[in-house]
Amino acid sequence: MTDSSYSLADGAPPPAWRAGRPRRLTPVLWLGVAILALLLAVALFAPWLAPSDPDGQQLTLRLLPPSSAHPFGTDGLGRDVLSRVLFGTRPTLLLISLVLLLTVPVGLTVGIAAGMAGGWIETILMRLTDMVLALPKLVLALAIIAVLGPGLLKGALALALTAWPVYARQARAETLVLRHSDYLAAARMQGIHGVRLCFGHVLPMCLPTTVVRATLDLGGMILAAAGLGFLGLGVPPPTAEWGSMVADGSAVIFDQWWVAMAPGGAILLASLAFNLLGDGLRDWLDPRHE
Repeated sequence: MTDSSYSLADGAPPPAWRAGRPRRLTPVLWLGVAILALLLAVALFAPWLAPSDPDGQQLTLRLLPPSSAHPFGTDGLGRDVLSRVLFGTRPTLLLISLVLLLTVPVGLTVGIAAGMAGGWIETILMRLTDMVLALPKLVLALAIIAVLGPGLLKGALALALTAWPVYARQARAETLVLRHSDYLAAARMQGIHGVRLCFGHVLPMCLPTTVVRATLDLGGMILAAAGLGFLGLGVPPPTAEWGSMVADGSAVIFDQWWVAMAPGGAILLASLAFNLLGDGLRDWLDPRHE
């Protein structure tokens, strides 16, 4: 099956890696990659970058303003805010990575299965998807954590259980377009059916839009993870986590603004990185964006 036949069968340009020509990487994509690489480097080298112990309490140094000794100041327990912001990168990136690994495979599997099977299987899967979509995500996540208890893995599971339906709906829509295409008809003529057809031929066609959507959703997942930490339902103390740090600083935000501003700025930077990355990937993977 050539690239030209793929394009004619589906009535749309092929993805970037099938187009037979290199795609230009946009400055937005480079900026998103650079910020994300910085966050990953901070998470990896936090023990060497942090100027002090993130959990070390010194009550005589509590709520000190930013200075050369403490560039981001100290919090209510005398802990260095810069060190805690650096170490807070780890649970945040780990949590959203777990959410991504749990959410995308489930959503793609449900959507492709519904689109390819049709009939009562599609009806059951889509009504289940609609039921989850009808519930407020954060409220459902809070209910799940209330049952399971706080923690990193439990928070990731709670967010994943509320995030998979959008991927299922998107994968089903794309599968319905492909189901009767010449592209899949040629694969069936070669004896390819069942699971091999779904995951060997339909799945690659759904991946570009799924990658873009997942990247854009990561910014929202960071905010949701920070919200759980703000409510005390995320990583248990004294582990440094951006949401819980903002909650600690909210009580003194008018006088000691740096306690909440530093982790809040980190949340903003991480969300910005994934939004820029998603926009850049959309422009790179979609041949209609020149």
